[in-house]
Amino acid sequence: VQEYLDCFCLSQVKLQEVSTRLKKDLVRGLGKHTHHEAPVKMLPTFVRATPDGTEKGDFLALDLGGTNFRVLHVRVVEEEQKVLKMDSQICAISKEIMMGTGEQLFDHIAACLGDFLVSQDLKGKTLPLGFTFSFPCEQKEIDKVSHTLSQTEAFQSRFKKSILIRWTKGFNCSGVEGKDVVQLLKEAIRRRGDYDIGSVAMVNDTVGTMMSCGYKDQSCEIGMIIGTGTNACYMEEMKNVKRVEGKDGRMCINTEWGGFGDDGSLKDIQTEFDVVVDKMSINPGVHAFEKMISGMYLGEIVRLVLVKLTKEKLLFQGQTSEALLTPGKFETKFISEIEEEDGGLENAQKILTKLGLKWDLVDSRVVRLVCDIISLRSAHLCAAALATIANRIRVNRGLDHLKTTVGVDGTVYRKHPNFSKKLQAMVRRLAPKCDITFLVSEDGSGKGAAMVTAVAQRLALQSRLLEDSNGEDDDEEEEEEDK
Repeated sequence: VQEYLDCFCLSQVKLQEVSTRLKKDLVRGLGKHTHHEAPVKMLPTFVRATPDGTEKGDFLALDLGGTNFRVLHVRVVEEEQKVLKMDSQICAISKEIMMGTGEQLFDHIAACLGDFLVSQDLKGKTLPLGFTFSFPCEQKEIDKVSHTLSQTEAFQSRFKKSILIRWTKGFNCSGVEGKDVVQLLKEAIRRRGDYDIGSVAMVNDTVGTMMSCGYKDQSCEIGMIIGTGTNACYMEEMKNVKRVEGKDGRMCINTEWGGFGDDGSLKDIQTEFDVVVDKMSINPGVHAFEKMISGMYLGEIVRLVLVKLTKEKLLFQGQTSEALLTPGKFETKFISEIEEEDGGLENAQKILTKLGLKWDLVDSRVVRLVCDIISLRSAHLCAAALATIANRIRVNRGLDHLKTTVGVDGTVYRKHPNFSKKLQAMVRRLAPKCDITFLVSEDGSGKGAAMVTAVAQRLALQSRLLEDSNGEDDDEEEEEEDK
């Protein structure tokens, strides 16, 4: 059995190599001329600051990242330095809508938002909205911001264009790729004509995770998701963000690290099972790294290994079942259940029975070993990627030692019994000069979206104050000259 599982076991030296390759890809993604060819897109988010605890106000948040989406009303109270999550509502998205037209999808979102506003008695109010849209988007400033705009308007206009690069996670709505998602949402609301919204801040779920943790811990400068998909963001020095004008301060970069390896750079660690998972997916050839790590694919990798071991007569006396031979039938949540310290073997046996397999005690132990090795590989690959980012921040700032916090979310990280422990242990080995605190996000894509909007408003307000005071200085200077 071990012979078939060795291909999933990555040594620390190999993980170090993976980290070195990603390090090069981060630089390619940030480059003005190398970005287009880069597998790791390193998208500027135009989020230039993390929360400072003075944010306040009422905000709406929309969270679309999977088969459900949520609408929230969030109140941020400055005095208590906390987010009071008011209310939220979950709306389902059917398979038909996921594979239908973009217009159908956004009409459905606008209808659910409208119902929510009525239920919250907010129908007449025009509140700013944070829109967590957890798909790769290119955020663009409009015409490099016209100089006739005030700084405040310029800041807000930066959130105006958010172009969907491609659908992931089982979505394939027509007429959305290459289009401005904020525009599509606004058009759907306009078609209804029965309510309005204020400024819209587009938020990637990873950025939302960092921001929601950043309100609690102001040293949080990295966001990481390991759930249905996987991704990370971090605060990069502006001077390294070659595709955006300006050299001062920092900007949050949405790495889109799921695409790492799309140029073939991870071929040496992809197994025959990874190749099949990729071929069978709805987006063959893209998101190589994500397909070795995230919840959407882990169960399927385990299923393919179990089929192989059964056909080689190393499991279930060589007898498969219809369920085991059906793609998608071995769910990722089974891995977490099977790896539980107490009751894991019992869970394995129940799951195998449910899948119509005749098992003995050795079979259930082998299945547990398979789950263990595949989830360990996932945790270690994530650790290699996270260590790359932490090391980059440390070197960027010329520090001997970096102390930072990572805001984390996602079902794989939260629900798996020992994934987080394994990931953290390997990060310590790969980034020994970084002292990293892990903070599990409380509702990153909901509260986090509200926080991004709140920070945007705070910065816009500060720049407005700056403009006013600058104006007064000019007047005084002119008076001096007149004298």
